[in-house]
Amino acid sequence: MLRSGYLPHVKAWSSVVSRLACLGDDGPSEAVRLFDSIMKRVQRFEDPTIVSDSKPDTAAYNAVLNACTNMGERTKFLQVFDEMSQFGAEPDVLTYNIMIKLCARADRKELLVSVLERILEKGIQLCITTLHSLVAAYVGFGDLETAEKIVQAMREGRRDICKILRESNSKTPDQNEEDIFTKLLPNSNRENDYDPPLLPKLYTPNSRIYTTLMKGYMKAGRVNDTIRTLEAMRNQEDSASHPDHVTYTTVVSALAKAGSMDKARQVLAEMTRTGVPANRITYNILLKGYCQQLQIDKAKELIREMTDNAGIVPDVVSYNILIDGCILVDDSAGALSYFNEMRARGIAPSKISYTTLMKAFAVSGQPKLAYKVFDEMTKDSRVKVDIVAWNMLVEGYCRLGLVEEAKKIVQKMRENGFYPNVSTYGSLANGIALARKPGEALLLWNEIKDRCGMKIEGEREASKFPSLPPLKPDEGLLDTLADICVRAAFFRKALEIVACMEEYGIAPNKTKYTRIYIEMHSRMFTSKHASKARQDRRSDRKKAAEAFKFWLGLPNSYYGSEWRLEPADGD
Repeated sequence: MLRSGYLPHVKAWSSVVSRLACLGDDGPSEAVRLFDSIMKRVQRFEDPTIVSDSKPDTAAYNAVLNACTNMGERTKFLQVFDEMSQFGAEPDVLTYNIMIKLCARADRKELLVSVLERILEKGIQLCITTLHSLVAAYVGFGDLETAEKIVQAMREGRRDICKILRESNSKTPDQNEEDIFTKLLPNSNRENDYDPPLLPKLYTPNSRIYTTLMKGYMKAGRVNDTIRTLEAMRNQEDSASHPDHVTYTTVVSALAKAGSMDKARQVLAEMTRTGVPANRITYNILLKGYCQQLQIDKAKELIREMTDNAGIVPDVVSYNILIDGCILVDDSAGALSYFNEMRARGIAPSKISYTTLMKAFAVSGQPKLAYKVFDEMTKDSRVKVDIVAWNMLVEGYCRLGLVEEAKKIVQKMRENGFYPNVSTYGSLANGIALARKPGEALLLWNEIKDRCGMKIEGEREASKFPSLPPLKPDEGLLDTLADICVRAAFFRKALEIVACMEEYGIAPNKTKYTRIYIEMHSRMFTSKHASKARQDRRSDRKKAAEAFKFWLGLPNSYYGSEWRLEPADGD
């Protein structure tokens, strides 16, 4: 329509923006791109009446603000927010609900109360969804205490929620004038010597708010609190607070996560008794619980019960769980069988379906089969190949020590616009260790070191990999590389890796490196018959070895005297 010169009605194009904003992959960025494209066309007309049906309204702005939030684009959020008044669109309660999510995504917990106060100060009609958004934000931060205070205050019929949140704030808002949130929430810079506004009326927590709090308990492993909340909901007078299928599913999830599958099945039976039918999500959670407990037979039983008794058809998530369960019990044939069954039923595989099946073949030492699945994935227009799929290919070859094949995959990955990440490098490091090719470890470390921004004394600062984004290595990757270097007597490189570990707050395993050194290199440089030329050639290596021994705390040339295991004569 746009290419043909037609401007769609605002309700049409804003619904597309809204849908794209909630999708994964590039959905939010596509939503922003579409919004910008329409705005350019709308702004071309000097007479606004010509495009009155296409100009953005508050709902359209909310859709694109949600996309900006999902992308973490705070600057773009502020730009769009400021443009609202140009088209007569005023922020409503949903706008500020989205802003609560933005504060949560930006790790600005201290600003949540400012959003609520801004809504009240502007006279915008508050809704229960705003209070739910606040509870969800605090649960997301792991601050269950404040989330409980909000719910308890609502149960007690209190209107001073703002005061409660102010008192719970352990951090004062940032006073930086350039801060985006200062412009979005001008009230956030105000001193706390004022009476926080009251809610316009009383709000009772509904089942959605209770369930969100229960999800917080579940994530924290507080199963008993999850069950107690369910019991409290049952005794509520207000029917809007009674447990629904989402509530029961949350309890099932908490029990399954704790490994209490029998109790989870009892909750499922209770759902049937109370007239709250379980849905596909409930069954999928139970399936996952059985698979994680390696009870694949019970998972198969449940899938039959789900289909025959409950009349619920398994979806792609159900099959992904079963495929992953087969991997856990080393049944790659079973994983392939479920994948084929899924397609035979007309269920389109998702990105996770392909990568999970690739994982099955990679783990079982069949990288060529993993590559075949990858080829099918690239031909499927409904899914988009991502870094996880590429990493599965690399992992498959590295598990067999086929480093050269893995490097070819990495090169193809780069040619397709994907950069190696920590998982890619971790697989390569493990493959190099398995293949016993320490020289490859040096090349790999040089690339990682460059992407970490480490500056080693005596080395040129110019980056050899300027096109690669920065990298934050993890403990597993650095420990594997250090292990390889210590075994190969590359002590200078081992010290570089150790320095990198300490820079990122990772404690090196000195005990392990000491054991490797003593077992493999304790007699190094002890020959008294080496020629002068040979001694000169290995002087640098000896210095590096002495420095490494110094770091380990072993006797070395840097100490004034040697350690003694027995008392000296005369002691």
